[in-house]
Amino acid sequence: MTTGRLANRVALVTGAARGIGFACAKRFAAEGARCVLADIDTDGVRESAARIDCALGIAADVSLKREVDALVAAALEHAGRIDILVNNAGITHACEFLDLAEEDFDRVLRVNLKSMFLCGQAVARAMVKLGRGGAIVNMSSVNAVLAIPNQIPYVVSKGGVNQLTKVMAVSLASHGIRVNAIGPGTIATELAKRAVLGSEEAKRRVLSRTPLGRLGEPEEIAAVAAFLASDEASYLTGQ
Repeated sequence: MTTGRLANRVALVTGAARGIGFACAKRFAAEGARCVLADIDTDGVRESAARIDCALGIAADVSLKREVDALVAAALEHAGRIDILVNNAGITHACEFLDLAEEDFDRVLRVNLKSMFLCGQAVARAMVKLGRGGAIVNMSSVNAVLAIPNQIPYVVSKGGVNQLTKVMAVSLASHGIRVNAIGPGTIATELAKRAVLGSEEAKRRVLSRTPLGRLGEPEEIAAVAAFLASDEASYLTGQ
């Protein structure tokens, strides 16, 4: 029998080809979970899955219901159940408010917010059917409450993630499914480099409002996600 805090659990992690998603999958596997990694980057997700024992990589656009349904079906076929979902897929689009195009606003909201609804609903239905409960972790952001002027759809989407998490938590509690969100600050990922760390001046601005004076690491967020996915979390979250 596998040992560890997440022993014999099955975890589905979206946006897992790199960054926080990959760090979460790697940490979960180290704590005993079998992992299914999902990402729109076909080669990237398969290569990342190959770096983790007992992991499967599946290419999927989680902003589309048909692909989410196929992803969850494939994960269930592979592992028999899903105990943990990490909704991590996310993108950014830098643009000033007066210049932002409708299609770019919609695209970011589909990936960052709608995907969490689609994946959360599909996985929760599987969890309820199995009757074992489970844990869902939504990746929010400090930008759910802290606005960045040229990151309009990202900021809006993360505010929505916070409210979606609350609704999911209340709706699914009676089924023994815990739903929590993590709100990272600026983490040293490729996404952050493109979005808010494009120059030394930009990096100085970010660090000026960061008390520790450094960027966060994906592994630090993964450690929080692993705790929230574990049974230990129920005592502190009240779920």
